[in-house]
Amino acid sequence: MSDYTDIRSETSGPVLTLTIDREAAGNKLRVQTLLELKDALQRFRTDPALRAAVLTGAGDKFFCIGGEHDETTSLDYSQVLPIIDVYEAIDTIAKPVIAAVNGFAVGGGNVLHNVCDLTIAAENAVFRQVGPMVGSFDAGYGTWYLEDSIGRKRAKEMWYLNRKYTAEQALAMGLVNEVVPAGQAVTRAQEVAAEIATRSPMAIGALKGAFSARHTGVLGQARMAHDQQLTLYLATKEAHETGNAFGAKRAPDPETFWS
Repeated sequence: MSDYTDIRSETSGPVLTLTIDREAAGNKLRVQTLLELKDALQRFRTDPALRAAVLTGAGDKFFCIGGEHDETTSLDYSQVLPIIDVYEAIDTIAKPVIAAVNGFAVGGGNVLHNVCDLTIAAENAVFRQVGPMVGSFDAGYGTWYLEDSIGRKRAKEMWYLNRKYTAEQALAMGLVNEVVPAGQAVTRAQEVAAEIATRSPMAIGALKGAFSARHTGVLGQARMAHDQQLTLYLATKEAHETGNAFGAKRAPDPETFWS
C-alpha cells in the first residue's frame, strides 16, 4: 500500500488505520482519493490478519469537507466521483470501520463518517451538510442513513437548513458515539477497534450484514448467505457427499450427511 498518494495506510496488530492525506485541501475526496480508499478497503476485506479499521483525516482541523469535483465536460460516467463505491465498501465489508472525526466533517465528509459503523469525535469536530447551499445533494446514503442515525426531523433539518453542529450536539443527536479531547480521536478510535477485534469475527460479520440488509436488501442478505453461511456449509459432510455423488453420477446418501 506504499504507492498511495492521497491516503496513508498503517497497521497495528489487527487494526488498520486509513488517513485521508490531503490536509491542504481540507481532505477533500477527489477521484484519486476515492480509488485509493476503495483499493485499501478491498485489501482490508480480504486480509485475515486485519479485524477492524479506523478512518480519519490528516491534521487536526479537517476530517473531510466533501468531494472535489472537476468541471463537467460531458454527461458520461467519467464525470462521476466514485464515492458511492467507497460508501458501499464500508457498509458491506464484514469488519467494522470506525471513523475518527478530528475536525470538520462537512458534506460528503459527514456522510462518510456516518456510513462507518461507529464514530469517535474530537471535541473540536464540526458536522454539517451544505448541499442546497452549494448546488449539490446526496439523496442516498447521505439521507437514508442520516435518518437512521438522528431521526427524520433532525435529518431534514440538517439537510434543509445547513447548520453547523458541535461534537456535543452531534453526540446528543446520536450522530456520534463518543466525544474525546482534541487530538485524541484517532487514538481512542484505535482503542475501540482493538477491543472489537477481540470479538467473534463471524458474529460481527453477521451483524454487519444484517444492518446493511436493512437498506441494501439483497446485497446485505448475500453477504451473510454467501460470504458466511455458504462458506460454513461447504465444510459440512452434507456438501461433500452431495458434490461427490454428483461427480460419481449417483444419488447422495443422506445417512452420511451428519455422521
